[in-house]
Amino acid sequence: MGYQRQEPVIPPQRDLDDRETLVSEHEYKEKTCQSAALFNVVNSIIGSGIIDFSLVLLIKGGALSGTDTYQSLVNKTFGFPGYLLLSVLQFLYPFIAMISYNIIAGDTLSKVFQRIPGVDPENVFIGRHFIIGLSTVTFTLPLSLYRNIAKLGKVSLISTGLTTLILGIVMARAISLGPHIPKTEDAWVFAKPNAIQAVGVMSFAFICHHNSFLVYSSLEEPTVAKWSRLIHMSIVISVFICIFFATCGYLTFTGFTQGDLFENYCRNDDLVTFGRFCYGVTVILTYPMECFVTREVIANVFFGGNLSSVFHIVVTVMVITVATLVSLLIDCLGIVLELNGVLCATPLIFIIPSACYLKLSEEPRTHSDKIMSCVMLPIGAVVMVFGFVMAITNTQDCTHGQEMFYCFPDNFSLTNTSESHVQQTTQLSTLNISIFQ
Repeated sequence: MGYQRQEPVIPPQRDLDDRETLVSEHEYKEKTCQSAALFNVVNSIIGSGIIDFSLVLLIKGGALSGTDTYQSLVNKTFGFPGYLLLSVLQFLYPFIAMISYNIIAGDTLSKVFQRIPGVDPENVFIGRHFIIGLSTVTFTLPLSLYRNIAKLGKVSLISTGLTTLILGIVMARAISLGPHIPKTEDAWVFAKPNAIQAVGVMSFAFICHHNSFLVYSSLEEPTVAKWSRLIHMSIVISVFICIFFATCGYLTFTGFTQGDLFENYCRNDDLVTFGRFCYGVTVILTYPMECFVTREVIANVFFGGNLSSVFHIVVTVMVITVATLVSLLIDCLGIVLELNGVLCATPLIFIIPSACYLKLSEEPRTHSDKIMSCVMLPIGAVVMVFGFVMAITNTQDCTHGQEMFYCFPDNFSLTNTSESHVQQTTQLSTLNISIFQ
């Protein structure tokens, strides 16, 4: 069937005309410079992802439909049912990301404070629950109360700078610690039957679609060409950082690598303790960008796109409170990343942008954008279905709050590794003295 242009389906008592923005127009009178937008995208990508073609495709779809938000694009293309489905996904993804950021901040910073001389490790004020609550009240809530995402540009720059420091620490430990950690069996096998679970996690990491229109709108004189250049620059930076993180982390710990990489390092490693602090701060500074999206989805669905000052505060506090409470009850990051990746990120990345472009574009079927869209859509469907099944049936172990075996040389012989890879206990004793002090 050929595409027939349809008028947008307007939800009852909701103003969803094409010029509706995720944040009210008066809040965007001050446009950010392109460099600030770049750091916002990089911060979103590093804390939450790397995708190139799909991001450009999303903005192209907005240009074809005359819309400037993800929600209005889908509403114009697939009507009110599509709008509701996207709203649910666009809310759940950043909301679950907020939960994961809280988990990371609590796990990471608690280990930092335990290294302070004279501090009792069992002290409630350095526990993950207290840290999550304190960081929420002190940092994430005040930053999330901003109405203009442009104000987060400098925050994102700081976050990106700290990420570079963390990368240096991870690389240093790959060189000094990696040779002393036993390699797991089949450590260098390229892919195993449950590899599709990793696609779910990568989908969680490879996304910033939910706030793309927010950043696009913050550009001075936004155009598709300018957006493409911005995305390519952001992707280059983010690919470099993400590949080095993944490579150095896996080369160091192979099959022992945890969902939160810093869970692998021993607590008495002072250099890594500094890295944990930087990592915790980075996550806290990334959190507000996700909160912006959840709040604006609520504003569009229930308040016609505009929130008064009072409701702006109320909605922000409610969203952050619920996310905080959930993060206090969950302490394993891996399953959170997997489910959010396959159920929310995958359709937001692969399925919806491709489906919108295929329906809106009048280019011939042999056009490269259409070919790529036809490839991305079924891949997304397969990853979503099989990824969910495997995430539920093949849950991974979580060692939250536990020291890894190689941090205790006396217990090293009890590990389940092949004899050819077992290092001598004396080597690890020397390691604790020479590296972790």
